[in-house]
Amino acid sequence: MKIAIAQINPIIGNFKHNVEKIVSMVQKARQRSCDLVVFSEMVISGYPPLDLLENRQFIEDGWHALLSLLSAVDGIGAVVGVATRNPNDLGKPLHNSAFLIENGRILHQTSKTLLPTYDVFDESRYFEPASAVQCTDYKGKRIGLTICEDAWNDKDVFKNRLYRIDPLEKLTAEGADLIVNISASVYDMHKPAFRKRLLQSLAQKYRTPFIYANQVGGNDSLIFDGSSMGFDAAGGLCAQALDFEEDMVVVDTERPSVDDSQIHPVSPSTIASVLKALIAGTRDYVRKCGFDRVVIGLSGGIDSAVVLAIAAMALGKERVKSVFMPSRFTSKDNYEDTRLLADHFGVHYEIIPIDAIYEAFVRALPGETHIDAPGITEQNIQARVRGSILMAIANAENCLVLSTGNKSELAVGYCTLYGDMNGGLAVISDVPKTMVYEIARWINREETLIPQRILTKAPSAELRPDQTDQDDLPPYEILDGILRAYVEEGKSAEEIAALGFDTDTVTDVLGRIDRNEYKRYQAAPGLKVTSKAFGFGRRFPLAKRWAPA
Repeated sequence: MKIAIAQINPIIGNFKHNVEKIVSMVQKARQRSCDLVVFSEMVISGYPPLDLLENRQFIEDGWHALLSLLSAVDGIGAVVGVATRNPNDLGKPLHNSAFLIENGRILHQTSKTLLPTYDVFDESRYFEPASAVQCTDYKGKRIGLTICEDAWNDKDVFKNRLYRIDPLEKLTAEGADLIVNISASVYDMHKPAFRKRLLQSLAQKYRTPFIYANQVGGNDSLIFDGSSMGFDAAGGLCAQALDFEEDMVVVDTERPSVDDSQIHPVSPSTIASVLKALIAGTRDYVRKCGFDRVVIGLSGGIDSAVVLAIAAMALGKERVKSVFMPSRFTSKDNYEDTRLLADHFGVHYEIIPIDAIYEAFVRALPGETHIDAPGITEQNIQARVRGSILMAIANAENCLVLSTGNKSELAVGYCTLYGDMNGGLAVISDVPKTMVYEIARWINREETLIPQRILTKAPSAELRPDQTDQDDLPPYEILDGILRAYVEEGKSAEEIAALGFDTDTVTDVLGRIDRNEYKRYQAAPGLKVTSKAFGFGRRFPLAKRWAPA
């Protein structure tokens, strides 16, 4: 069987747009003489629609969109996904469903069996699992049709399994000689490599060709990398789609040798992958939210430089405005570096000094103040003046503010509410500071676009004379190591100290992470690139009387 794997970038709830993309890919697959074209999980509505699933009209619109596809899919079969109503009185009201359609007919319908309810996933909130799984026969193949998590419960891969049943085991026992998995697998920097090993092992274990179609693009904080794949019965990779771009690849299950033209290139390294993810996430968030321009406050530091680079690559230089807002504490180097940075990327650049506003603000406060030797209050005022200027520009010019704080700062509260945290999207809020430097070096790999001095100077907020970040924080190499162990790996203070970190430093950092949850509740949505990002995938109470030991 000749099978096209089609990965598209759907817009959640834009059924007309999504159906048009599906039909276009169907036509392309038919032109390539394919028997079947496979799309991603819930491709008709886009994933994840969250509580839109609780809206009756949304579900009806999805069903009518599916019906509209029936007449468009002729001379070829197609596998598509959409939410459907649970016909039974018992259980959750919906199913996460997949359909095999052809020539105006629904040939087969199945529903997702394993419903993830962890991290960013909350499918048990909406969906009832399938009560049974069964194969379907199509053009001489016995197909086991599965949906995303259904393939993530193999006892030989996952030692601590979340589910009692394994749909793949059941389908292959029923005689499946082709496995199809439609997916919306959320990206994190380690997942593509693990996912590839998982799917390869499943093809080898069951000695069955494996077709995997993944969603691509960004939806809110989540990024989907695509990287759809096809494996032969020996676990050999016979097709791979691009990462972070719409694409189509073709698998011929009867072809004895691999067609190298169907192995499309993906990111060559983790850092390259993270950068592509951030570019895709930024582009889709801005455009899907209805904006076409962004504004960024430049400081002369590494974070705002990397955010500007990502924005320019995502949207084009003409859609990016940069603003430098110096004070009496701003170094001459930062005047030069911000100008050079903006020139290298060709973006609009302007200077708006904040000293007069800062002074007027401070002098209006009651009690003793310190304009030239600022304490925390005066430092925060500077950040809030800058944040207000950026928001005013956004209001006046109908553009989106991109905030520039990184994960390390957000973790320990080294950021100002209603100041540098202002924005509609926090582009690098899931990128630790040390990785921000790695991304900058990758951007500069062929040409020095980010001025070298930005990479070598000591990081500083420049809110008081001679200030550096390490006046208030541990070195970022240490901070990021503790942060990764605590937030992403779930280790205790004792376990982290056993890794070689100073016990007092561990206690201090974990305390800061815990105390600053209230700031993160008020932060702009940020793009997820690690296994555990701050946001709705990490839920902690604000009012509590417990702290990590």
